[in-house]
Amino acid sequence: MIVSTPPKHAQLSDAQVVTLQAAFGDRMQAHTSLARYTSARVGGPADILLQVDSTDELASAAAHLWAWGIPFFILGGGSNLLISDRGVRGAVLLNRARQVQFNERSDPPTVWAESGAGLGLIARQAALRGLGGLEWAAGIPGTIGGAVVGNAGAHGGDMAGNLQLAEILHLSEAQAEPQRQQWPLERLEYDYRSSSLKRNPGKSVVLSALLHLEHSTPESVQARLDEFAVHRRRTQPPGASMGSMFKNPPGDYAGRLIEAAGLKGTQIGGAQISTRHANFFINLGDATATDVYALIQQARQKVAERFGVQLELEIELLGDWRANSHSAREEF
Repeated sequence: MIVSTPPKHAQLSDAQVVTLQAAFGDRMQAHTSLARYTSARVGGPADILLQVDSTDELASAAAHLWAWGIPFFILGGGSNLLISDRGVRGAVLLNRARQVQFNERSDPPTVWAESGAGLGLIARQAALRGLGGLEWAAGIPGTIGGAVVGNAGAHGGDMAGNLQLAEILHLSEAQAEPQRQQWPLERLEYDYRSSSLKRNPGKSVVLSALLHLEHSTPESVQARLDEFAVHRRRTQPPGASMGSMFKNPPGDYAGRLIEAAGLKGTQIGGAQISTRHANFFINLGDATATDVYALIQQARQKVAERFGVQLELEIELLGDWRANSHSAREEF
């Protein structure tokens, strides 16, 4: 997940590809399928896929792409994301910047992590050290970067409750070059599954984050992890999905509304609205992004007709959706 220049429909020119190849060499792949990099295992190819392995590489690649006017998207864990079967025009930066450092002596204890580090893995590493406060995140498959942008949350916790500061590469009209900045919590302006970064795409990239934790014991923190794991297994379906499809509307639950509309278990092609939890859409093995998109449309239409509620996507739609009449970014 990222807040970058949203890729447009124009395919990269031969000259742009040559420029990228000269700059990034073997780290760059052309016309590479993105399906295997997403939790739902669907999606078409990227014009360019470039892996970055550190925050310095991420910052450098983003700065170059901004300078060259090449649209890009940063792909982390690939959850909460539906990529069009037609693929993504521009460049996709595969974020593998994963360094993590705990500071158990600070008050409160903290963990610093690069934006490509897995949020759930960090929570489990904290538990081994007897550090609590991040138990809610242990089952979340996304990365720190995506969690910062989307204010990821579960079990009553969220990033707004843990974030101390984020290192952001920011491009502003007042400065010729993008700047690495330390953003405090307040500047993120967090809301439910949203932030100032998510609401204002195109100028910022999350490089790393510092989270505050709390002292506890390994046994106590692990007990909480086990409790949440049991709850997830009981309420959330296994299989390839994007996570929660829609945000919960105020005072209600998206899954309840979809189920009450009679759509639980509905299948289009290889995609199905889960029979266990109706806010999860499952790839049964051969789903396409178009199948999933059609289920999204059907769920929103039926819930609106029956309950007068307009469901808002929690996932992000990425890529070229012209085959679906008009831009998904515009529709949602």
